[in-house]
Amino acid sequence: MTTTHQGLPAKTTDVVLIGGGIMSATLGAFLRQLQPTWDISLFERLDVAGLESSDPWNNAGTGHSALCELNYSPAAKDGSVDPAKAVAINEQFQVSRQFWSHMVSEGHIGDPRTFINTVPHMSFVWGQANAEYLRRRYESLSAQPLFSTMEHSEDHGTIAGWTPLVMKGRNPSQPVAASRVEGGTDVDFGALTRHLTTYLDGTGVDLHYGFDVLDVARAGDGRWDVKVKNRVTGEASTVTTKFVFIGAGGGALHLLQRSGIPEGRGFAGFPVSGQFLRCTDPELVDQHNAKVYGQASVGAPPMSVPHLDTRFVKGERSLLFGPYAGFSTKFLKRGSYLDLPTSIRTSNLVPMLAVAKDNMSLTKYLITEVLKNREAKNEALNEFLPSAEGGSWELISAGQRVQVIKKAPKKGGVLQFGTEVITSSDGSVGALLGASPGASTAAPIMVELLRRCFPGKMSDWEPKLKEMLPGYGVQLNENPSLAAEVQSLTDKALKLA
Repeated sequence: MTTTHQGLPAKTTDVVLIGGGIMSATLGAFLRQLQPTWDISLFERLDVAGLESSDPWNNAGTGHSALCELNYSPAAKDGSVDPAKAVAINEQFQVSRQFWSHMVSEGHIGDPRTFINTVPHMSFVWGQANAEYLRRRYESLSAQPLFSTMEHSEDHGTIAGWTPLVMKGRNPSQPVAASRVEGGTDVDFGALTRHLTTYLDGTGVDLHYGFDVLDVARAGDGRWDVKVKNRVTGEASTVTTKFVFIGAGGGALHLLQRSGIPEGRGFAGFPVSGQFLRCTDPELVDQHNAKVYGQASVGAPPMSVPHLDTRFVKGERSLLFGPYAGFSTKFLKRGSYLDLPTSIRTSNLVPMLAVAKDNMSLTKYLITEVLKNREAKNEALNEFLPSAEGGSWELISAGQRVQVIKKAPKKGGVLQFGTEVITSSDGSVGALLGASPGASTAAPIMVELLRRCFPGKMSDWEPKLKEMLPGYGVQLNENPSLAAEVQSLTDKALKLA
C-alpha cells in the first residue's frame, strides 16, 4: 500500500481512478467490496481528497433529492407538473443513502453525523402566478409515495413557523407559497469523500496525492498507459492498467479527449463559476434551519437557482445564500485559464457554436451576473431575506461547474444540465462529465458505470450489490412498503431518525 506525495506508483494495476472526489471514491469503494483481489490506484492532483467540486463550500450540499429543487419539476405549457423527473432523481438519492448506510453499518466509515444531518427541504416563491405553480407542483408530487410527507402552505404565519428569517420583514400582503419536507438532509461531500478514501487506504488501495495525470493512451495489448507526474518532484512515470475511470470533475474532458475513444468525440464543456454569501453569526444562524430553494431567473442555468441553506461543516452550522453565477475559462477552481480554449477540437466546434447561438439568454444572464457589484448581490439577498443586513454576510468563491455540450441531431449541439457517463465500447474506459445533481447521485451513477463497463461480472456481483443496496433493482416509488422499510433502515444507520 502506498499513500504518498513523492514515491512512484506501481507500474501495473487492474484499475486506475483519476481524481480524488466523491465519484472516484464511490467507485473505488464499490470495487473494493465487489472484487477485493483487484489492485486499485487512485491519482489526485491536490494534497487531500475532496477539495474541488466535492468540497462543502464548492457545492450546495443539498443532498439533491428533488424535494425542493423546482427545476426538476417545471410547469408544462398547459400549467401541469409532471413528477417523473423529480421521482427519478429521488430514486437515485435513495440508492446513495443505502450505499452510505451500508458503509456505516459495516464500520467502513465513521460517524455519519460528520457528513450528513437532517435539515428540512423547502421550496418558496412569491407572486400569485408562482404560488399557483407551487400548489400544482405540490399536488403532483405529494401523490407520489417518495414525496408523501410533503406539506404545503400559502399562509404567512405557517410559513414563518417553517422559516422565520425568510418571512421576517416581508410585506404581509405579498402572495407567497411554500412546500416542505422535514426529512431532508445536508451533506458534506468533502467529509464523505475523505471517509471513503480512508477506507480505501485501509484496504490496500494505492492513493497518490499531488500527482497530475498527463495522458491516457492505448497500450499495445489493449490495456491503457496512464502517464502521471509528481507535482513536487516533477518526476514522470507510466502506469499500465486494464481499466481507467476518469472522474476528475472539470478536468475529465481533457483526459477523455486524450484517450481518443470514439465515444468521447463531439463532447465539449461550458464552465460556470459562482459565489455565495455566507453567514456565521450565531444569532442569525439559530433562526434558520432549512434549505429553501426559489426559482431561477429567466435565462439562468439550473445550478444558479437562488437558495438559502443551513450547512453543517466540521460540526459548525452556518447559512449560505446564492449562488451568484459568473464565468471563467477554468474547468477547475484550481485549474488554468487555458482549460476552455485547449478543449476545443474540430469534432466539438459545431456543437459549441450551435449552443452559443441557441443560448443567448444564458450569455446575457452571465454577463449581468459578472457585472453585479456587492450592493446588487445584497439586493438579491434582500429579495429572499427582507431583513438581512449585508454586513453580516461574507462573499466566498464557490467551485467551477462544467456543463456538458454534446452533439444533437438537427440542432448541431445542446447544452446539458446534468451528468453524462461515457464508456468505451470494450468497457475499459469510463468517464463522467457534468454537474448537478452529481455528488448526491454518485452511487447509482457508479452502479450504472459498473453495468456498462463490466457486463460479464454483474451476475456474480449481484448478490453483493443486493446486500449493499437493499432496494437494488427496485423502483421504490412503485413499492411503498419497501420504500418505507429502506427509509427506516437508512435513517437508523445514518442517525437521521
